[in-house]
Amino acid sequence: MKNLSLFFILFIGFINAQKLTSQEISIINQGDVNSALPIYQTTDENQHKTLLSLSTEIDPLDKNTAILVKRMKESLLSTDGGVGIAAPQVGINRKLIWVQRFDKQGEPLEYFINPVIVWRSELQNLGPEGDLSIPEFRDQFYRSKVIQLEYVDLKGQKYSEIVEGFTAVIFQHEIDHLFGILISDKKEKEKNDSYQPVDAFKKSDSVTR
Repeated sequence: MKNLSLFFILFIGFINAQKLTSQEISIINQGDVNSALPIYQTTDENQHKTLLSLSTEIDPLDKNTAILVKRMKESLLSTDGGVGIAAPQVGINRKLIWVQRFDKQGEPLEYFINPVIVWRSELQNLGPEGDLSIPEFRDQFYRSKVIQLEYVDLKGQKYSEIVEGFTAVIFQHEIDHLFGILISDKKEKEKNDSYQPVDAFKKSDSVTR
């Protein structure tokens, strides 16, 4: 009975952890709910703190999640060549991203709720990256060539897929955002790392995410 009570407490805690706060709901619904949300910048001290914060899971069935999904897409479309965006970049520290699928016909934009990389290849690519939240920053980074991803959609349906190449790079970049990892900090931490370079990028120029 004691174990059952403990399980119930942990379960309720998990459910409550997914609930959006009143502040998050206010941000999501501010202004026209059909318009883009402002993209946070590292040049603003408070926004920078949000970008460095750890994100938690979001309830896919919450009506506000659907609004956030839509508004994040508008935010991405409002950029000049952006190919991905994460919820912290619009002020919401929740696990939600948009990625342009260069591995699919028509290169569509797709959203991913509570995405998790469950496996990464040891083989890595070296290629250029920029960030929508870090003005005028570009550099070269190593990323796993292939990843296995798990996520859910707005109906709560769970999916698992293998992604490779440039699209895998975008996923890794956006999921880094969910852990408060910015490429400007990543470059500093990787100074002493060594890799065998494998240049398998199909995009010749840097893009922002």
